[in-house]
Amino acid sequence: MARILFFLSILMVWGCQESSIAKEDLRYLNGYWEIAEVQFPDGSKKEYGVNPTIDFIQLENGTGFRKKMQPRFDGTYKTSHDVELLTVSQVDAIFVLRYSSEFSDWEETLTQVDSTSFSVVNQEGVTYSYKRFEPIKIPK
Repeated sequence: MARILFFLSILMVWGCQESSIAKEDLRYLNGYWEIAEVQFPDGSKKEYGVNPTIDFIQLENGTGFRKKMQPRFDGTYKTSHDVELLTVSQVDAIFVLRYSSEFSDWEETLTQVDSTSFSVVNQEGVTYSYKRFEPIKIPK
């Protein structure tokens, strides 16, 4: 039994050391995103259909910002102009997103990113999955 636990521990450490995210992939974070799903540490999930607010992320050379936006049917966006400053740093093989606003500072670990989706885990173990926002197009 001890050998099995030791072997599983080695596999977990080895698996956690490798990052499937390349630094070049961070460019995919730029743009408009809507939350798709939240997974809690107990395994329960909350899925989102239509979101009244979306996130706009602008990142360049490891620094940038995130803003909450409300899409309108005419293709424009409404915002409160509140901005969360964002920095991305690499710790070992992991990318950490650090946010700062006038109210709080917090971190999330980037677990997956590509051109259509990304996921982060916060310090409480909650996983947030985002998908690229596609505006609703109403024919004229």
